[in-house]
Amino acid sequence: MGTTRDAGIIPRVAWLLLLLGLSGSTAEDVCDIPLVSKLLPSSFRSSSQLSSSHAPGFAKLNRRDGAGGWSPLTSDRYQWLEVDLGERTKITVVATQGRYGSSDWLTSYQLMFSDTGHNWKQYRQEDSIGSVPGNTNADSVVQYKLQQLVVARFLRLIPLDWNPSGRIGLRLETYGCPYTSDVVSLDGYSGLVYRLSPGSRRAQKDVITLKLKTMRNSGTLLQAQGREGFSLSLELERGKLLLLFRQGRALSAEPQRLVFLASLLDDQHWHYVAVELHSFHLNFTVDKHTLMVKIPTEFHHLDIEELSVGAVPGLDTHKPFHSRRNFHGCLENLLFNALNLIELAKLKDHKVTLLGNVTFACAETVSVAVTFPGPQSFLQFPWTTLSSSGSMLIGFQFRTWNKAGLLLTFDLPQQVGVAWLFLSEARLRLQIQKGGRVLLELSAGSALSDGQWHSVELNCRRSRLTVSVDKDEGASAQASLSFPVTVESHLFFGGCPAGDSQGCRNHFNAFQGCMRLFSLDNRVMDLIAVQQKQLGNYSDLQIDVCGIIDRCSPSRCEHRGLCSQTWTVFHCNCSDSGYSGATCHSSVYEQSCEAYKHNGNTSGYFYIDVDGSGPIKPQLVYCNMTESDTWMIIQHNNTELTRVRPAPGLDQHLVHFNYSSEEEQLIGSISQSQHCEQELSYHCRKSRLLNTPEGSPFSWWLGGRTPGRVQTYWGGAHPGSQQCACGLQGDCVDPQHYCNCDADSLEWTEDSGLVTHKENLPVRSLVVGDIQRPESEAVYRVGPLRCFGDTSTRVVFSFDVGNGPLEVQVESTVPLNDNRWHRIQAERNIKEASLQLDNLPVAAQEAPADGHVHLQLNSQLFIGGTASRQRGFRGCIRSLQLNGITLDLEERAKITPGVRPGCPGHCSSYGSLCRNQGCCVERTRGFHCDCSLSAYTGVFCHTELSASFKSGTSVRYTFKEPYELTRNSSALPSSIYTDTTLRGENVSLNFRTAQSPALLLYVSSYYREYMAVLINKHDKLEVRYKLEGNRDAEVLRSSSAKNLANGQLHSITIRRLTHTVSVQVDQNAKEDFNLTSDGEFNAIKSLVLGRVHEPDDLDPQLARLASLGFTGCLSVVQFNSINPLKAALLHPDTSPIIITGPLVQSSCGSAASANPYAAENKHHITDQSGSVGSGQPLVNAIRTDSALIGGVIAIVIFVILTGLAITGRYLYQRKDTCRNQEGNGVKQEDSPDFPFSNQTDSQNLSTENPKEYFI
Repeated sequence: MGTTRDAGIIPRVAWLLLLLGLSGSTAEDVCDIPLVSKLLPSSFRSSSQLSSSHAPGFAKLNRRDGAGGWSPLTSDRYQWLEVDLGERTKITVVATQGRYGSSDWLTSYQLMFSDTGHNWKQYRQEDSIGSVPGNTNADSVVQYKLQQLVVARFLRLIPLDWNPSGRIGLRLETYGCPYTSDVVSLDGYSGLVYRLSPGSRRAQKDVITLKLKTMRNSGTLLQAQGREGFSLSLELERGKLLLLFRQGRALSAEPQRLVFLASLLDDQHWHYVAVELHSFHLNFTVDKHTLMVKIPTEFHHLDIEELSVGAVPGLDTHKPFHSRRNFHGCLENLLFNALNLIELAKLKDHKVTLLGNVTFACAETVSVAVTFPGPQSFLQFPWTTLSSSGSMLIGFQFRTWNKAGLLLTFDLPQQVGVAWLFLSEARLRLQIQKGGRVLLELSAGSALSDGQWHSVELNCRRSRLTVSVDKDEGASAQASLSFPVTVESHLFFGGCPAGDSQGCRNHFNAFQGCMRLFSLDNRVMDLIAVQQKQLGNYSDLQIDVCGIIDRCSPSRCEHRGLCSQTWTVFHCNCSDSGYSGATCHSSVYEQSCEAYKHNGNTSGYFYIDVDGSGPIKPQLVYCNMTESDTWMIIQHNNTELTRVRPAPGLDQHLVHFNYSSEEEQLIGSISQSQHCEQELSYHCRKSRLLNTPEGSPFSWWLGGRTPGRVQTYWGGAHPGSQQCACGLQGDCVDPQHYCNCDADSLEWTEDSGLVTHKENLPVRSLVVGDIQRPESEAVYRVGPLRCFGDTSTRVVFSFDVGNGPLEVQVESTVPLNDNRWHRIQAERNIKEASLQLDNLPVAAQEAPADGHVHLQLNSQLFIGGTASRQRGFRGCIRSLQLNGITLDLEERAKITPGVRPGCPGHCSSYGSLCRNQGCCVERTRGFHCDCSLSAYTGVFCHTELSASFKSGTSVRYTFKEPYELTRNSSALPSSIYTDTTLRGENVSLNFRTAQSPALLLYVSSYYREYMAVLINKHDKLEVRYKLEGNRDAEVLRSSSAKNLANGQLHSITIRRLTHTVSVQVDQNAKEDFNLTSDGEFNAIKSLVLGRVHEPDDLDPQLARLASLGFTGCLSVVQFNSINPLKAALLHPDTSPIIITGPLVQSSCGSAASANPYAAENKHHITDQSGSVGSGQPLVNAIRTDSALIGGVIAIVIFVILTGLAITGRYLYQRKDTCRNQEGNGVKQEDSPDFPFSNQTDSQNLSTENPKEYFI
């Protein structure tokens, strides 16, 4: 919906055509043809006209004929202008203009539409009655685009406000396009049957769409017959459309009601209906409202074979089944899977059978209603019947939501008294008074404020007065009279005129609702004549329209609150719903046990609403507040130790666990909790549990969302491991098995532990096997579900611009209380409100079409909570901007109690950026990555360090640190060798080479022990360990990778723990080896990359290989916590490094480097003994004094900065804490018992410096 101003429709048409051309749309999609400009003057009608030159026929846009437009005789709200478009047409836009050359124009108006020129329907914006904005002068054109196109033949415009300096003046145009349809009329005894061809191909889904129009509030609309007598029905009941399933063809078969939708469908207006039938669910739509409905199991795969519309055929006959409950009204565009059934019926297709009197036009009964909208409304009729017998017969119909209101009053002749017919407590009451004394009182009917049409008849004959409601289906009351009851002169319906000038007195509430079919002594009252001032009198009425609105369909009351309504408002009864507020939106319960603890509660049973105002119902749980963590405990039907009693003939014992909470409550509780666990224990005697990881398990359990997934691990172990806790800890009774019970012992033993992986909780079923052997005994226990902590995943943007509170929500897939920074952007404008969290998709909600535009805020801005809110925000907020202006939170935080500037915890958010075992170090307003213990460098320890080796290149690292030798000790070197004894290594490196064989890495010992990593003559990897000086080296040959000397980049990881060695090459599977030596690498001496200059301790074969050196590329070399290549490249002067031959830093270790030797950075590093490297000499060097002086200055500055950096690092090392951020939250692959854990280090990174504060 929108209002625009321009000089005509042409610019808009051009813009539309441009858009359509860009999008590839066809001209058929354009629906903006002028509809009024070519009409004849006879197509226009109005309530009145000022003169013949102000006639309605002159009310065409941009025309200057006559007086330049239409003006009524009197400018008031009872005037109207009507246009007959000739046939039903799609209407999309209404444009208005004032009367040419005058001060006459409308500032607001109402729109009404009709198919017949009667029974008008008000145009509403978002289901609320609203005015349409008009003009500000007489000449400009204001276009109003309808929110949804309207299909109608007649349009009526009712002025609401106009220029106060002029009068009502109007020119108008409407835009739209032709509308075609196929219509059929059914009279309650007629119908249409469509039968599918036998063996026809079934669609994946069946779709039925139609439009209906009726005055009857009940009747069977449609029945879809499926296989084996199963059927689906659509039935009108009291103006609502019900969806039912039946088993059995007859309508008398007991139906299973699924859902109802909409109401007031008997208003004689067109309503759209659609049923989209899938295998397990269906989508049910009436007008703009859609429900998804689950189909009962027995009706799954309902294959429609026959579709009956209207009267259902009787059994074994083509005659209709006569019933008053058959649909009576009109249907339009009846489609089944896009097949037009009405068109087929017109063509007399053999698949369609017509029953009874079916006509292909909509036969409508003209029924003029009148709406009483407010307390000033009344309708007056004169009583013209002269009856000497004192008889009287008055009839009418009404519908309302109000329980009280005056329906009718009149004076009795000869001042006998006054009669009042009114509603009280939704019952019909008649009271006759005289002088304040009640002469007669009758009561009939009940629940008459249900919005349905109710007929009333007041009959006085032969001294007997009868009041009846709804004729035969309703109730009546009678009384004998001792005085005549008839009308003296006038009758007043709905209320009385202002004042007491006409003798009408109303002691009751005014009636608000609709009335129709007035009859006085069997004479039908013509309401059109009343509208034209030719009959009776009225005030504040809407004639020829019933403006009733059902504000409870669909219900605005949330969480099953009960909706009730009056004519103007609706109310929500939130009793027993667990929610409060005007619409039952706010939960009265806390979201966690932790919240109850914050309120000062102690352990006990509490109702928990895990999603607050969301759709999940509250649940009763036990909160244990006696421990450091506050536990929420959800019980199931069997939490005790239970002995397994095998059943004869069954090899397994199956047990299900039913929880006290419903499915969505369980899943919500688990997902909202920081941690959940459930005990799973098995006590056994000769009853095996899981077997081995390679074999089929004897027992298993199901966990997670319904119905659960099969789990083959036990409490305390990891998912998918098919182990128990003892297998993970390495202390099972039988080391050959991974569960104690798998030892198959005659002694009682157990496997117990906690299941802590939330995605596998709760435990739903348990299957126990190996229980049929004579000596087998087993006892199991599945404990209650226990959770603690809150996990926030939702952000809500709430606001109110005068239309009621609106919300935009974003649901995160990860917890928001993870101590990491999250970014929120909320925006509200006149078109929509939007909310974005981190990088998730933007959530948006369109602004209401009718309502306030600007958000008027005049209070203080509260951040983190308000004075009245008990639980405010706890955490950090930074970079807060309001309409582009950054607020200085730090300065405000300094003077606000409970708030402090700055915010720790950057590493918890950004520490994962420190890669490759870099260590994140906190700073006041940022963090940095310390890469000192990483083989990489760079801002985030992500830059690999690689070097090109020639055959004569050697890098030797002497192990002085972290095993510092005691220089002043008089002891022999052997006394300190125990400090340099290793029980394991963690070695990794990358390489490229075309050399084969080649030595990659060599580690020597003072005890003639060594470790060597090499490529053998078969281009495969070998690892050699000599851990005992008197034994030959053990050779571990890898078979997972071939042709390692192919010039491509390869990676190697070697890990040893005492006797066990694992080797991995590239992404191949790990290979495990076992050593026969004692497992200790004693007194390590040095590590050599490249050529080994002291091969005395090597075997002759290995010595020859070591003397050849290495030609190729090495990168990111790491030996436990030592990074020898990094030390040689970046810190050769401060590290225990000796470099011999040319060592060229290069990017050859990068996977993206296809030819690492083509573009090397020829940076030569000489050995420490002063020997010159064999690299090429510098060419075109500048040999000037200025260059020499500049070089000296640069060296001095570099030395000073290096000194400051070293000093600063020394100071920070004392107070900064390093935490490993590699794969945050993921278990490290290394064993916890490994003696050399990969320490994390970090890189210096100064993040943004936003204003921030901690709450």
